[in-house]
Amino acid sequence: MSDNLLLEARALDVAASGHFEATYDGVVDSPCVNVCRMTPDRSHCEGCFRTIDDIRAWSRADAATRRAIWLRALDRAGIELPKAVA
Repeated sequence: MSDNLLLEARALDVAASGHFEATYDGVVDSPCVNVCRMTPDRSHCEGCFRTIDDIRAWSRADAATRRAIWLRALDRAGIELPKAVA
């Protein structure tokens, strides 16, 4: 399965749990799909499509910031936010 398909499947799972809803204030699950390697230009992770700055910020980010990181990663991967929550 290609990396962006892994991320798309992960996004669907996270969306189904309600983590993308603006009212959700719990711990938003990570986009990590355990394919942890940077692109040759080091712009982002080939698995989760987060930048180094996004990855560094994740552990201390609140739910709203985590959702924003998710949206940027999905955009980088060319994946739309799952329709159920878009």
